[in-house]
Amino acid sequence: MRIGIFGGTFDPVHLGHLIIAEQAREQAQLHQVWFVPACQPPHKLDLNLTHFEHRYQMLRMAVAGHDAFVVSDVERRLPTPNYTVQTLRHLHQQHPGEEWFLLLGGDSVVEFPSWYQPEVIAQLAQLLVVARPGYPVAEDLVRQYRAQLVAAPMIEISSTDIRQRVRQGRSIRYLVPRAVECYILEHRLYRGT
Repeated sequence: MRIGIFGGTFDPVHLGHLIIAEQAREQAQLHQVWFVPACQPPHKLDLNLTHFEHRYQMLRMAVAGHDAFVVSDVERRLPTPNYTVQTLRHLHQQHPGEEWFLLLGGDSVVEFPSWYQPEVIAQLAQLLVVARPGYPVAEDLVRQYRAQLVAAPMIEISSTDIRQRVRQGRSIRYLVPRAVECYILEHRLYRGT
């Protein structure tokens, strides 16, 4: 089976994430896309992330009804900080014989050479690169890691902006799935102090 891994903090998940996942699923002919929320990403150790359980539940709500979308809590069960290479090794051990793909935004590809063991990551999973607004795709890195480009609409939605909108009492309607919007309001997430 061809499985795409879409990792991130998803703080919160938004419609841009879902569009990217669907475009990658279709264009790379993936059987499934697994959303893997990071428990503690190494590049965000100094940030105060929303509790993992909230981010996990919002993802489950966001993908409900899409048979090819799966939410995995694998990184909650792995040592922290969560390195992509460790997650991929674990998935290979737990699911031998599957063909793995890793979804990356254009901004992540630029940083990819500085990730922990990028060459090993590229051996464990075919890279799928999606352009993001303001981040031109680094063609040399795409060639170096034999990545496949995924075309997706340029949707300028960010989790940072969504959190800021909630703090300011502004609408997030149509930026996140309705169930996620209700969850954020019900649990009073992103209100600040």
